[in-house]
Amino acid sequence: MQWVRRSCVALALATLSAPWSAPLHAEEIVVSAAASLTDAVREIAKAYESKTRHKVTLNFGSSAALARQVEEGAPADIFFSADLKTMGDLEKKGRLEPGSRRNLLSNRLVLVIPADSALEINAPKDLLRAEVKRIALAEPASVPVGVYSKSYLEREGLWEKLKEKIVPVLDVRATLASVESANVEAGFVYKTDAAISGKVKVAYEVPIEKGPKITYPIAVVKDSRKKAAARDFVNFVMTPASKDTFKKYGFVVLG
Repeated sequence: MQWVRRSCVALALATLSAPWSAPLHAEEIVVSAAASLTDAVREIAKAYESKTRHKVTLNFGSSAALARQVEEGAPADIFFSADLKTMGDLEKKGRLEPGSRRNLLSNRLVLVIPADSALEINAPKDLLRAEVKRIALAEPASVPVGVYSKSYLEREGLWEKLKEKIVPVLDVRATLASVESANVEAGFVYKTDAAISGKVKVAYEVPIEKGPKITYPIAVVKDSRKKAAARDFVNFVMTPASKDTFKKYGFVVLG
């Protein structure tokens, strides 16, 4: 009997210390994630569903729009943002589960042009040339990739000179689509978005030392009614297999 008790205690301790384990009860959780995470999170969610009884409903969009949804009480169990400010604003308003926030990924800015474009852009100042008439950019006042891009162009002394050429769009995937369709001559997107498209090419990659610090945090939403399953999904996102998926799509996984 004493041996049985010791075995049960050991099993309980092992379960508590495991980095990820599937809960017993099936739940359906809603993950609201930045548009740039679409492909990677879809693959991770599919892997999670195959290993658990849970269903994951994915809601992609600009981080700013998703944060507004969380504030307005729309269904969301997890928020995965493309920037620290948007997540921080939600945290200040008490909309995140305390202690659940993790900074997980990083990315880089690139300037893309249509794959068949003859434009040569060797520096951001080349965007001033007359043949560059339109530059797609996710809403620079609120959408993270747009905010990052505007900040970079301001530091380069180019924003005021270029803003008449800027065509604001919904999010990073809308920027990518605008360049793919050649409705614009160029657009700023994340390196990971450029990598998934065969219809654009990278004309210029913003150097790490000059570009903005891009960080993707993830957290459980405080109003979630499925916090156990939500925490479990966040833990699954932190596993080596999930991190390898992010790396496959070009993200930098933070230590």
